[in-house]
Amino acid sequence: MAKKTNSAGPASINIGISDKDRAAIAAGLSKLLADTYTLYLTTHNFHWNVSGPMFNSLHAMFMAQYTELWNAVDPIAERIRSLGHVAPGSYAQFAKLSSLKDAPATPPKALEMVRILVEGHEGVARTARSLFPLVDKASDEPSADLLTQRLTIHEQTAWMLRSLLEE
Repeated sequence: MAKKTNSAGPASINIGISDKDRAAIAAGLSKLLADTYTLYLTTHNFHWNVSGPMFNSLHAMFMAQYTELWNAVDPIAERIRSLGHVAPGSYAQFAKLSSLKDAPATPPKALEMVRILVEGHEGVARTARSLFPLVDKASDEPSADLLTQRLTIHEQTAWMLRSLLEE
């Protein structure tokens, strides 16, 4: 016997968050995903292209940071999917959604890389923080937990990078 298909589309989602709130949260998380991926790519770029007297320490630090960012994109995308929406996944979509600047075409000096990454982590933190009123209103604890985890990482990483810029 042939399996029946639902011609009306996917099954409705009833997780206690309205369709409107799920759409708004997914849109915000899409911006967070774009910022995270953009920062990942910039950090990986800097890992490849850093030079100078701080090469060894920055090369290793940037590798740890881009690895953490790479591991962060999947949970963000999967939360968007859990809310019933499609996660963005193209460079064009990320460029449109991200609040961060793209990496410079010519690699900057090492300390300028650090400064750019500080700005990037602070920018991702602002994007994550901006979602809290919406997820709080919708009682979306899983998204709030994800945002709290991301904020902890980005604020701590920004602090550590800023420490390198002190005279």
